[in-house]
Amino acid sequence: MTVHIPDSRFEAAIALSRVSKAEISRDRGPLYGVTALTVALTAIVTAGFVLTMEVWSIWSLLALALIVMTTMTLALGASTAVIGLFYPMRAPARPSSTWVPSTQTAILLTLCGEEPRGPARMLENLADDLAATGLGRNTRIFVISDTRDDKAEAEATALAPLIGAGKIVYRRREKNVGRKPGNISDWLDRWGQDYDFMLPLDADSRMSARRIGHLIHRIERSPSTGLLQSGMRLLPAETRFGQLQRSAQRIMGPTFLEGFSAWTGDAANYWGHNALIRVAAFRDAVPLPKLSGNAPMGGDVLSHDFVEAAWMRRAGWKIEIDADTRASAEDGPQTLSEYHKRDRRWCQGNLQHLRLIASPGLHPISRLHMAVGVMGYLSAPLWLATLLLLASGAVNLAAGWVLLAIASLLLAPKICGAGRLMAQVKGWRAKGVVLRSALFETILSSILAPIVMVHHVKDVASVCAGQDCGWKKPAGSGIKLPDGGLEALAGAGILGFVALVNPVAIGWVLPVALPLVCAPAFIRFMEAPCKCIAAPS
Repeated sequence: MTVHIPDSRFEAAIALSRVSKAEISRDRGPLYGVTALTVALTAIVTAGFVLTMEVWSIWSLLALALIVMTTMTLALGASTAVIGLFYPMRAPARPSSTWVPSTQTAILLTLCGEEPRGPARMLENLADDLAATGLGRNTRIFVISDTRDDKAEAEATALAPLIGAGKIVYRRREKNVGRKPGNISDWLDRWGQDYDFMLPLDADSRMSARRIGHLIHRIERSPSTGLLQSGMRLLPAETRFGQLQRSAQRIMGPTFLEGFSAWTGDAANYWGHNALIRVAAFRDAVPLPKLSGNAPMGGDVLSHDFVEAAWMRRAGWKIEIDADTRASAEDGPQTLSEYHKRDRRWCQGNLQHLRLIASPGLHPISRLHMAVGVMGYLSAPLWLATLLLLASGAVNLAAGWVLLAIASLLLAPKICGAGRLMAQVKGWRAKGVVLRSALFETILSSILAPIVMVHHVKDVASVCAGQDCGWKKPAGSGIKLPDGGLEALAGAGILGFVALVNPVAIGWVLPVALPLVCAPAFIRFMEAPCKCIAAPS
């Protein structure tokens, strides 16, 4: 992969825009706060585990290690929500009515086989919106496509009116080299020297011209910022499962995101789209490393966004989050099968970060982003192992106390988010909607959690067994169980195992096993068209 050599203009920008030690002396209160709270919560759970342990053995020590590792991840999430609730971010300065950008921004829509009519409508609306708000002269929309075969003709047909009207520039690569990172690098080689910033969008992304203008205004005022990630909402859902995700995001998202933005500061993260990126900074990050060996743990880096952010931060650029979620959105999976398919790719990509996390020169928080991403999937087999140790009687512990502690950490982000939303909305009717939405979300998420856990265990095992999921790869021809079949078998297996080795523990494993056994019916319920109560915006 070739990378365009920066001209003198970009070399000057790089020289002037590195993060100095003085600039890094930001408010570290949120970072210290989240660190202290995470350590304290982990210590409390660990102490409770130790104090309620009746007999120590090798199994007890193993369970203790598992509890510490998994609890730290939950405690970090709870601490982030608390920081977001009690340490709200200051709103950035907004542009005046007479402000116009002094820079040029390219909006990059990346396509790879998606149905093109929806993106075409979105681009037409965005182009008109940019023109109406006065940003048309300082922005240009590019559609950079990796679509292959028969889908390419339908894509070109859908986009033809926009191309003819001069609203977009359309380029489809002949060779799909390097997936999405290679697609963007190809754009950099051809057009990057003409633009100061680029804003990648996915096919399901949405952003208003006003929101884009706010990002441009903020990054122009901070020449050392290399990437500004916008907060996002989820688009209206079609199914109960989609509505569940949307309700969870609307209740927990703003508080969590503000906390995350506060403590990560200038070493935040990148989620692959809806982010404004300084072209000079991105050039410092590419090309990405090619991992030695074969997939799944070798080859191309699948979860490239985390790595690009880490590499830009290592090169001296600030990586920041604009926690505002208004006028910035994406679509979520509407069925559990779509959700699990996406999660399988993310699992493989995140586990690849185990090979990158020790790369020299990375910022400690960049390493933490990778570690948390890895634990997002490794936690499932670790929790399952802990459950089986407790249920089997190999570890003699007041299991109810452990479940209560875990539930408290899981509920903390929901309580913080719902509390903040309750304070913001006016009228008892709106407050009632918030409470009902939060209650339904908690109940449904609790039923869904064991189902997701089983699939994460399966995904991690698949990666460890050397199975590559590919990228947008057609489904294989192996044995396919009906929806919910795998989960029902897992639930029956857990109940059978506990009944055989320690029947007295059946009662407290039911919250995990029963949703699994009932998964086929629950999945059908969740994938039906939604008529759910949603939390107010």
